[in-house]
Amino acid sequence: MSDTVRKFYDRNANREWERLHRDAYHRLEYIVTIHFLEKYLPKSGLVLDAGGGPGRYPIELGKKGFEVVLFDLSDKCLEIAEREARRARVSTKIRVAQGSIVDFSRFADESFDATICLGALSHLVDEEDRKKAVAELVRVTKTKAPMFISVFNRYGVFRTVLQRLPEELVEPSHEEMFSRGVHRGEWHDPMPVHGFTDAYFFHPVELKEFLESHGIVTLEMATCEGLSCHLQAETNRIYEDKKKWKRWVEILLNTCTDPCILGIGEHVLHIGRKV
Repeated sequence: MSDTVRKFYDRNANREWERLHRDAYHRLEYIVTIHFLEKYLPKSGLVLDAGGGPGRYPIELGKKGFEVVLFDLSDKCLEIAEREARRARVSTKIRVAQGSIVDFSRFADESFDATICLGALSHLVDEEDRKKAVAELVRVTKTKAPMFISVFNRYGVFRTVLQRLPEELVEPSHEEMFSRGVHRGEWHDPMPVHGFTDAYFFHPVELKEFLESHGIVTLEMATCEGLSCHLQAETNRIYEDKKKWKRWVEILLNTCTDPCILGIGEHVLHIGRKV
């Protein structure tokens, strides 16, 4: 994982902490992910959150009694995670470690009862690095244990460009993104604030085949924003009516695994099990 990615998340650490609770629309990614964690995690155990950033999911898992290793590249994100874990009174449940997800050599084989990697795999632009990272994730996960891996969804990104950044459709530097799914932070700024950093955008079928080729059986796949994808204003508006919001979340959770919509979301989540 590049130094560009580390600098981006160091600079945007507070923004990343707030992102999943910024508004109702952004909460959907959290709601859907937690739904599948609760469905497939064991009742207890040691969990690795690889690329866990400022710690939203580790803190929630700590509240549920899990022991969690939060592994991330960004010093600033880890500082926030430690601070928020103390505030939530789960600091004894969470251990932080810094490093890249291509190297878990500090952990023995089959160390974890479950592994989570939400977004970090998409920051590996080089295919060989992605292979190393998944091989390492599999190695440190116990046999038959669940694995939760989410990535940035290629066609969801295309829709974001159409919605918010249409000038990028004809920007020559972005051709690699539309042809190969590769985004480079240097297109915007060496240390972007609102522009994005290095990223690889997956097709859902590609993600499934890639993970299965490394010994991960697919249990389910879900699009994290579901039918709300790119409908920010409408989603935030319905949140004001709690009855309607509850019903809409029920609909999203019931439909987010439908293959017809897997490709439209901004994030796609793969739930698997190590062979």
